[in-house]
Amino acid sequence: MTSVLSLIVSICLFIQSPVMEIENVDSIDTIISAIDNGSSSDLAKYFDSSISLNVNGLQGDYSKNQAELVIKDFFKKNPSMGFSLVFRSENNPSLSSYIGDYQTNQGLFKVFIKVSQQASDFKIYSLEFVKG
Repeated sequence: MTSVLSLIVSICLFIQSPVMEIENVDSIDTIISAIDNGSSSDLAKYFDSSISLNVNGLQGDYSKNQAELVIKDFFKKNPSMGFSLVFRSENNPSLSSYIGDYQTNQGLFKVFIKVSQQASDFKIYSLEFVKG
């Protein structure tokens, strides 16, 4: 009886583990997609209630709505020609960092994304677009 129960618990843990991994990948993939598409509204869905923002030297702490307007203006002036993730730091399950390259006709911008995770929700608490 105990070995059957042990087996059931092991199977449940095995099945749950990949599901959690897939959720994490899906969540960051939607953030990557929003940047790649230059969609401020899709990206803002993942902003924390207050976010530290640096957009090409314009730095500050913004509310979610203010940050969306700043990013919308940036995307308008610098339309996306592609975004690729070049670095992931996901060692701490609740805090992750990502670095990417955002290509525009104005040149390349390095993008630094810092994300916190509460349950299955990703929230961007720091975002930087720095011309490289």
